[in-house]
Amino acid sequence: MKFRGRFWLGFWLGVFLLISVVVVARQRAALNLAEELNRLRDQRMALEAAAAEYEQRIQEGASRAVLVPKAETRLKLHVAGDKEWTTLRLQTSPDSGS
Repeated sequence: MKFRGRFWLGFWLGVFLLISVVVVARQRAALNLAEELNRLRDQRMALEAAAAEYEQRIQEGASRAVLVPKAETRLKLHVAGDKEWTTLRLQTSPDSGS
C-alpha cells in the first residue's frame, strides 16, 4: 500500500498536535509549580517572622529587668546589697601542701 500526500499531511499534523499538547501540558505544570513555590516562599517568610518575634520575646522574658521583679514578688527574693555579701574561705590543712 502506497501512502499518498493526504496521509502524510494528516500524519504530520497529528504529530504536530501531539507535540503541541505535550508542550502546553509541561508549561501548565511549570506555571503551577511556580505558583506553589511562591506560596511556599511566602509561608516561609511568615514563619521566619513569627520565629524572630518569639525569639525576641524569649530574650526579653529572660532578661534581668524582667526576672528580678518576678523573683522579688513571686519568690520573695531580693537582690543582695553591699552589706549582705559573704565571702567564704576554705581553710587548708598544714599537711595538704606535701
